[in-house]
Amino acid sequence: MAGALDGITVLELASYISGPYASMLLADLGATVIKIEIPGQGDPFRGWGDNAYSPTFCSLNRNKQSLSLNVQAPKGREIFMALARKADVIIENMRPGVLDRMGIGYAAVRGINEKIVYCSISGYGSDGPYSDRPGYDTIGQAMGGLLSVLTDADKPRGMGASLSDLVTGMYACYAVQGALIARERQGIGQRVETSLLQATVALGAENAVRYLASGVVPDRNTRLHMAQVYAFSAQDNRPFVVHLSSPQKFWHGLAEAVGRADLKDDPRFVNREARVRNYEALHEILAAKFAAGTRDHWLGLLERHDVPSAPLLNMKEVFEHPQVSHLGMLVEMDHPRMGRVRLVGSGVRMGATPPEMRLPPPTAGEDSERILGGLGYGAADVAGLRKAGVI
Repeated sequence: MAGALDGITVLELASYISGPYASMLLADLGATVIKIEIPGQGDPFRGWGDNAYSPTFCSLNRNKQSLSLNVQAPKGREIFMALARKADVIIENMRPGVLDRMGIGYAAVRGINEKIVYCSISGYGSDGPYSDRPGYDTIGQAMGGLLSVLTDADKPRGMGASLSDLVTGMYACYAVQGALIARERQGIGQRVETSLLQATVALGAENAVRYLASGVVPDRNTRLHMAQVYAFSAQDNRPFVVHLSSPQKFWHGLAEAVGRADLKDDPRFVNREARVRNYEALHEILAAKFAAGTRDHWLGLLERHDVPSAPLLNMKEVFEHPQVSHLGMLVEMDHPRMGRVRLVGSGVRMGATPPEMRLPPPTAGEDSERILGGLGYGAADVAGLRKAGVI
């Protein structure tokens, strides 16, 4: 079955996470993605392992073809522009202005392909006082306010996930798909942009809008109290979480599950507002109760009382969980040279045009000869380009 984006060709001039993640999401939906990599180097993430096929690289680059191409060389620019003439989308995450100076920026590409959707991803945006600064994930988390609600300000630590990079890739994918629909309706392409800073600030709207309305600066505990989110360790030191949210029935179920029905009418906890004010007192009572039984015991009781709760799983436990297995989230693919690679499946289901894992992550330059052949380059031409360092 053809994917939702079957027939769309994407050129990826990107490395690390944000750009490659955006193009991989498009590839999962059926787009043809050509990843353009520097000859002899490739995406830097290739080297984050024992060989140039690291798990970090593989996690972001399935369903792609790889073209080894030096776009700074005149012949390399010529090849890129030949591909761009027929492409639908270009995704890049260089610093603003870099590709313009190479002669392959939006204006140059639009001159030969007015229907191109050209997606630029940067640290801070293409203009403004910070536009020339280098940007990485943690910078986006810190400046966008996200890290302030994930860590303690008096003992700050970075996060163990590339949240800003990933959400920026999602916003880029969202913008590209919107631009493709607009092109279908209006017949024109356009440039779309996002940045680590812009995407991270947008992601934090829940906390930001509360601050803008109240003037109260949120911290890591603000949402925990308001949403009634709790985390505990059971007697066997296995962690789990409870999320009561607003429905009163969940609070009543929790009180019944821990054998403290008397707490339901306790003035300190009688409604959500009271529980928000007395969060720490309630947490202390519950923590003492949960320390007296195993995690499985308590999760079983909470489930019987319909309380939103879950084990706090590490990655090993995630992929051993029956619901994760049912969703098909572990995907195994075989590469003809690199062998079997284990990947994480798509985050969405689609009834008529489902995401598909068609191609394992490519080795650097794996598809160069075939792609160049499609542009009319013969074997001798390819050998000459390789000798000259163009590919």
